[in-house]
Amino acid sequence: MPKQSAGLLLYRWHHEGLELLLVHPGGPFWRKKNDGSWMIPKGEFTDAEDAFAAAKREFTEETGADPPAGEFLRLRTLKQSNAKTVHVWAVEGDFDPARLKSNLFTQEWPPRTGRTQEFPEVDRAGWFTPEVARRKILASQVPLIDELVSRLSS
Repeated sequence: MPKQSAGLLLYRWHHEGLELLLVHPGGPFWRKKNDGSWMIPKGEFTDAEDAFAAAKREFTEETGADPPAGEFLRLRTLKQSNAKTVHVWAVEGDFDPARLKSNLFTQEWPPRTGRTQEFPEVDRAGWFTPEVARRKILASQVPLIDELVSRLSS
């Protein structure tokens, strides 16, 4: 069975207009990567868990904040290049990136040393205009930005 993940795309109206919250993955692989490496807060779930509940849980695990209350817009389901299915909802809200508190994962580092280290799943968060977000986000997630912008402008 292919892996599945679920997440929330938080948006707000700011003085520059629409802004989207993206997170940057933590760990040594992503440390020096910027454009094309940010993503929506999301994570894996099993068939035993509801996708929407998983999206809210993952938002909390990756940001340290509860998802906002409000109207959740179901966005398209994506198939990423690794065959993972991604379920996404958008919701209006606010989040202070300075308050980011991500959960941790353990990884052997440096490679082939037998030593393990803990790293945050997400090492930073930021608000971006749709134009900048399209450059920052993983290419496979760009359609989510396009869909949200289209739905909010109609």
